[in-house]
Amino acid sequence: MPAPPVHLRVVGTVRLIGGAAVIGILLLTFFLGGAANGFNPFDYFGFFTNLTSLLTAVVLILVGARGLTGRAAPGWLTDARAVATACMLLVAVIYNGLVPGTGSAPPWVSITLHVVFPALLALDWLLVGDRGPLRWSRLWILAPYPVLWLVVVLVRGATDGWVPYGFLLPERGPGAIALTGLGLLAVLGVAGTLVWWASRLPGLVRPEVNAG
Repeated sequence: MPAPPVHLRVVGTVRLIGGAAVIGILLLTFFLGGAANGFNPFDYFGFFTNLTSLLTAVVLILVGARGLTGRAAPGWLTDARAVATACMLLVAVIYNGLVPGTGSAPPWVSITLHVVFPALLALDWLLVGDRGPLRWSRLWILAPYPVLWLVVVLVRGATDGWVPYGFLLPERGPGAIALTGLGLLAVLGVAGTLVWWASRLPGLVRPEVNAG
């Protein structure tokens, strides 16, 4: 197999570095705050930002590795990248619009995870045309991950009393929490719609990749 073009290797390298950097930041923050949280990964990755950033970084690394070998990402990986991008846009909107400055992480970490990373993902999706148009009939794939996260958080809140965000506290009542959940899913739906629409744009970089 011939070596992939330089621009394709550059895109793949940037994605690999970006994904690895985010994982490094998450691990650093986990261990720096370990004394306060008891080094409990279930609490640390119970935060939607932390868990979504980790999963998105893994997806980015997988896509970057495929690009370095000149191979196109399979459909499931493109779907995962689309969902991850939409979820990180949700993170940016909710944190910066509703609960800015409420996290306990160092400011530079919050800025990286809530502003820089989502913005770079959006630019990557817009500018690099290595994703085909997503079918609107598959917009539903946005829902399973955040719904599962929300269910786990609500179960934890009702059992051990731990919730990652104040707007999910059990004492707010089931009605308020249900409305909050629906609101979060609505914002995600808007973000996902933008991601699906943007998949139809050609992008400024159109790497030629092998289908294997």
